[in-house]
Amino acid sequence: MKAQKAKKRVFVGISGGVDSSVVLALLKKRGYDVVGVFIKTWQPDFIECTWRDDRRDAMRVCAVLNVPFYTLDLTQEYKEGVAHYMIEEYARGRTPNPDVMCNREVKFGGFLKFALANGADYVATGHYAIVKQKGEKYILSRGKDTGKDQSYFLWTLTNNELSKVLFPIGDKKKSTVRALAKKFNLPTALKKDSQGVCFLGPLDMKEFLTHYLPEKEGVVVNDQNEVVGKHTGAHLYTLGERHGFTIIKNSPTMEPYYIVAKDIDKNILTVSHKKPEQSIFAKKEYLLEKTNWIHTFPIPTKKYRAQIRYHGELYECVITKVVADTVSIVFKQALVVAPGQSVVFYNGTTCLGGGVVVS
Repeated sequence: MKAQKAKKRVFVGISGGVDSSVVLALLKKRGYDVVGVFIKTWQPDFIECTWRDDRRDAMRVCAVLNVPFYTLDLTQEYKEGVAHYMIEEYARGRTPNPDVMCNREVKFGGFLKFALANGADYVATGHYAIVKQKGEKYILSRGKDTGKDQSYFLWTLTNNELSKVLFPIGDKKKSTVRALAKKFNLPTALKKDSQGVCFLGPLDMKEFLTHYLPEKEGVVVNDQNEVVGKHTGAHLYTLGERHGFTIIKNSPTMEPYYIVAKDIDKNILTVSHKKPEQSIFAKKEYLLEKTNWIHTFPIPTKKYRAQIRYHGELYECVITKVVADTVSIVFKQALVVAPGQSVVFYNGTTCLGGGVVVS
């Protein structure tokens, strides 16, 4: 946590949930000049609208704590930077991470710009991550609650952005945050945690995508290239999935099929009874693009540990080549990582940065 200076002004992104409510209460108690800001984003017509209820909860929290409340409309930023990006990536046969883009384009993009333009010294959010200053550098680390840690979604942040960010609950367990919410008598103390895609909530991704991308029936083949089923469009699936496609001559005793490869041009899914990392499509070497290194440029041949999905395990790897914002990496073991996925690098609990898989 950055050292507090007298009456520094902080715009707190308050979502109407318990985490951001506690952030607001903690910062006010520590003597900051706090302002609660509810971020309104885009929601398609076919998804149940919840933002009005969340906004009302956020207003109630601000009223209890007696702090100013604002609504910031970032509909366009979310629609273009997150929703359109997600749809376009799936159309290309890739597997994007919308929460990474939401942090970059909305929370620490549009919101941060708005806050600084209106006199804020910092923005604060309810992320479970830790930022510490070390000289002129800002270090991003995993949150104390390993089950809630969100550093994986924050790899696109730069040193400059982190210098303006506070994560007051990053050093706390979720149980502690709940207890603090009760202690502060916050109206959100018992509210359930939000799930699913950033700001959109729980999504059936295939159902969501069919509103924007046409379904196109194709065949499912096994790893011997034999037709074993059909699907509704290769672009609607991602590697490792076990459901959503139809298998011919299925039986209760048959082992599950995993999607291990996709051919978007031919609209073909390849499946295997073997888990993706055990299939013939697993490989060790990957190319990443759009890389960001938070405070230290990577050293080729040095061993790192990388996370390929949220709450996923860490895999040992070596960076073999760095060219501008692309890197080649080699994992110690063969894996199947879908193009579009984020690979995030760690040194212990410190998040070094990451990139997006090309191939």
